[in-house]
Amino acid sequence: IISKTASVSDMLEVALQLKEVGLLEPGDTPTLHMNIIPLFETIADLRDGAQIMDDLFSLPYYMQLLESRGRTQEVMLGYSDSNKDGGFLTANWELHKAEVELVKVFNKHKVELRLFHGRGGSVGRGGGPSYFGILAQPPGSVNGQIRLTEQGEVIASKYSNPEIGRRNLETLTAATLEATLLKRDESVEHSAEFFSVMETLSASAFKAYRSLVYETEGFTKFFREATPISEIAELNIGSRPASRKKSDRIEDLRAIPWVFSWGQNRSMLPGWYGFGSAIIQYKQQVTNGDLKVLKDMYARWPFFQTMLSNMDMVLAKSDLGIAARYAELVSDKKLSKDIFTRIEKEWHATRDALLEKKRQKELLDTNPSLLRSIRNRTPYIDPLNHLQVELIRRYRTGDADEAVKRAIHLTINGVAAGLRNSG
Repeated sequence: IISKTASVSDMLEVALQLKEVGLLEPGDTPTLHMNIIPLFETIADLRDGAQIMDDLFSLPYYMQLLESRGRTQEVMLGYSDSNKDGGFLTANWELHKAEVELVKVFNKHKVELRLFHGRGGSVGRGGGPSYFGILAQPPGSVNGQIRLTEQGEVIASKYSNPEIGRRNLETLTAATLEATLLKRDESVEHSAEFFSVMETLSASAFKAYRSLVYETEGFTKFFREATPISEIAELNIGSRPASRKKSDRIEDLRAIPWVFSWGQNRSMLPGWYGFGSAIIQYKQQVTNGDLKVLKDMYARWPFFQTMLSNMDMVLAKSDLGIAARYAELVSDKKLSKDIFTRIEKEWHATRDALLEKKRQKELLDTNPSLLRSIRNRTPYIDPLNHLQVELIRRYRTGDADEAVKRAIHLTINGVAAGLRNSG
């Protein structure tokens, strides 16, 4: 699997390396003994993915290699880095579009497509109910087979008990069969009107997200001080370093600690930011008659339904009151107030837009069992958050007692376990 695949040469370089170690046998009928899988992760790479595969399949030698692999090509899609790069709405839309275009390219070259979804546990990294996630995939992208990752605390919650594990595997199998065999409403799945609206919404959401995260002076400082990212990196509770390079830049930060940190401070920013701004701007651009399209999208389009449902869950688990306490940890008070005010404003805009589209009075109105579950857990999670804020304050002001570090570690684990879908 080639992380950050950006060109055909990335694939061919791996083929050359495999030849050097005997895993690719050259000749008139070359044989490849290992799949070469591109991983498209950033927004730009997702947009270029179909063209890269088209160019690759146009090379006769590579097609000979594919013959030895049953003329099947696997493609991995990255949910984490695309979200960190472009925000929740844009990442979801670009992933969907990439799948649509890949299906066209693979049909053109008569190659079987196997998609590998690099989904994390949190909604900000592609998480959410797997059944609806699979059914929301575009037609042709699930042809009797699908690969997806299960990570972090999701493994324990889904598979530590044999009966629950069997039930989850049955759910994945049922969704794969349904997505493959059941006829989909082609007028919805290929609606030019729906695609046009999503393009407009995505552009606005992308601009709002990038403006906050990458173009606001001091945002990196706010993030570093208003979340437990430093403590997460120091406590060695992850499988890899928090950053790819020795740098404080958000671009170099791995997506897992990025999303995990926002979950810990209860703002859950990667799972919703930008949607509210997108809806507000769309309403300003169109007439009242055009607003009916948004209602149709939610009523008829599985992709849009799933995206809003996941956002509903994230917003219900967020808590701006607790997030405000973490914002108080930022040393520059003016910076803290300016950025947190923007986050707060966008949260309310997103919640209002979501409730309007789903015709709900409150978050998770249509999912009472999940709402009840979250309400039952909240009295246990909230005190841990408040305790964590105080412990971090002590730790950052010089109290390096081992008991303090241990306590921070325990609160991090406790909040993650209580929230679920957090890492």
